[in-house]
Amino acid sequence: MYNQNLDNTIVALSTPPGSGAIGVIRLSGKNSIKVTNRFFLGADIEKSEGYTVHFGKLLNENNDIIDEVIINVFKSPKSYTGEDLVEISCHGSSYIINEILRLFLRNDVQIAQPGEFTMRSFVNGKMDLSQAEAVADLISSKTKISHDIAMKQLKGGFSSEIKKLREQLIDFASLIELELDFSEEDIEFADRTELKELVKIILSLVNNLIDSYKYGNVLKNGVPTVIIGRPNAGKSTLLNTLLNEERAIVSDIEGTTRDTIEEELNIDGIIFRFIDTAGIRESKDKIESLGIEKTMKSIKDSSLVIYIYDAHKVNKEEVEMDINELRISNTPTLIVANKIDISGYSPNIPIDHIKISAKNKDNIQELKTKIYNSTIINKIDMSGIIVTNERHYKLLQESKKSLLNVISGLNTQVPADLIAMDIRQSTISLGEITGTISTDDLLGNIFGKFCIGK
Repeated sequence: MYNQNLDNTIVALSTPPGSGAIGVIRLSGKNSIKVTNRFFLGADIEKSEGYTVHFGKLLNENNDIIDEVIINVFKSPKSYTGEDLVEISCHGSSYIINEILRLFLRNDVQIAQPGEFTMRSFVNGKMDLSQAEAVADLISSKTKISHDIAMKQLKGGFSSEIKKLREQLIDFASLIELELDFSEEDIEFADRTELKELVKIILSLVNNLIDSYKYGNVLKNGVPTVIIGRPNAGKSTLLNTLLNEERAIVSDIEGTTRDTIEEELNIDGIIFRFIDTAGIRESKDKIESLGIEKTMKSIKDSSLVIYIYDAHKVNKEEVEMDINELRISNTPTLIVANKIDISGYSPNIPIDHIKISAKNKDNIQELKTKIYNSTIINKIDMSGIIVTNERHYKLLQESKKSLLNVISGLNTQVPADLIAMDIRQSTISLGEITGTISTDDLLGNIFGKFCIGK
């Protein structure tokens, strides 16, 4: 169970560990200002206003100077956690940081658990659960798009949408449950036609949120893009060229790549996770055969396939056979004819095949443009709400299932108590998204994935 003891004061390093120019140590809790003030020589921060900055020296119990520091004071409830909070900026020496942490740990301050500062913010009503999860997404964002989505969720755009849907359902559930108290009088407080229309509207909105996840998941985690082809087609050379570094081994010997190699590339703000694979062919080599098995699995798990073949020594039958097999998977596929820098390459390359020289970087920019445009990215409406969190996605699906049961129940005129039960179940699923309904295990699972100090 996640520790929700808000009576203790917690401390943690909030900047990355290791030596640097500065380190920031954060304390939160009812004694955070008091305990810091005890060892701070510069100002009486217990008497200071919130949102004030103070310069001075931090001493240990023997009045030895640990460091010259800058202290930011935030007073409850106007702080990140909703509690009294102190941030100490010191020099980034690992010795100094450890001395400061040990000082507070010796004086009734507890080391913070991962995500405990944000957890306290949630418990104290400074943000809801989906906003708290957006904090983690914001920290891990690698592109402007993923940053913008996290910021929108942090500002409460997604939360407000969920809350509106939930409140409408609760209103109708209350009316139906009121009918149960007057069942003998056969009175209807909730208009069934109006309820059905409302549920249909909410269901449509829930479906839109569910559908947005296929975009959001790509934006958050990157587009899995597999590079496949026959041995010596130039897969590893292409990966190195796209990354602009020697990441994969390049050799004239067939079967050099025996395992999948994965690297990330940012193309116009979208992360593509490129996977270089073992060449497709029959092999008696056990290790190479395992690599080929991983290739086939990578194809199934990918959102985009780049099939590359040697345009200089092209075997049309093999290429056509490979392409036909790829079409069965329905995964978007780009066909790339490589080695056009070698004189005598095939003049009969189909117009929809992208002609490149991975070695000389000919037409690589055109290929990158095709890669970007071949995904679902260009179909995303960034002005709307986009679901990026798998937990939210699953809860929306559960809510949808309950809403479909409500419509089915209204059509078949099932008893009011069963309809009320399905409506309530839908509100529970929506409530778990924002944390209106939560458990210690749920909070532990979410905040336990945060970094310490946030």
